[in-house]
Parts: sequence; structure tokens; C-alpha cells
Amino acid sequence: MFSRKGSGRHVVSGRFYFGAILIVFASACAMSAFRWPADLPLVAPGAVAAVAATYGFIYRRLHRPGDAPHIIAMGVSYVAMLTAFYVDNGPHLPIWQLLPSWLFWFLPAIIGTPLIMRAVLRHRRMRSERAAARTP
Repeated sequence: MFSRKGSGRHVVSGRFYFGAILIVFASACAMSAFRWPADLPLVAPGAVAAVAATYGFIYRRLHRPGDAPHIIAMGVSYVAMLTAFYVDNGPHLPIWQLLPSWLFWFLPAIIGTPLIMRAVLRHRRMRSERAAARTP
């Protein structure tokens, strides 16, 4: 996410991230089978993360013009995984344990949504500046 878009490092990291998300989701599903009632709420954000990452990965693989859907999908995937992490672990973390439990569901989205929007707008601005520089 911090490397230059389109670089080899970004592509390799993205493939690693996509594979890791799928592994984390599969392991979350398997683990939730052992503690079904307690872990059921964690399967939903895991599914959102897996579906969003899959969409973002496939969108980029199809080489469609424009990166906004890819950026949004990968950002949503990251926010969903953070949500699952904080819902499960937040009550046991220092400082986080002082927060109300409902906040674990919304804080990643509250922080992540403006960052995703900023990334999309920044990418559009950079792309339009490059296009303006190419026109005579």
C-alpha cells in the first residue's frame, strides 16, 4: 500500500496480501466451527475482506482502465480485517479495553474510509496531472 503503484514491489506485495487474506479467512471459518456461536460475528467481516480482496485482485488482473475500484476494494478488505481483529482482540488490548465494545465495530471504518477516499482522489489527481503533461 505504501510502495509505488505498478512497481514490482507493489505487485508482489499485493499478491502476498491477497493470498494471506484468503488463508486468514479460511482459518477463521475453520476456527469458528469449533466455537460457533461466539465466533459467528467474526466470519462476516472475514467474508467481506475476502470478497473485497478478490474483487480488487481480479479487477486489476483484467487491466481495466482506472484504479478507483481496485483501491476501494483493497481498502475495504483491509478495514474489514482490522474490524475482525479489533472485535476479537480489542477487549484484551491495553487502552482499547477502555473503549466501549461497539466502537470496535466502527472505529476501523471511521479511520479507514477517509484514508481510502484520500488515496482515490490522490490517484485521480496524479493521473490527470500526467495526462495534462502529455498533451501539447
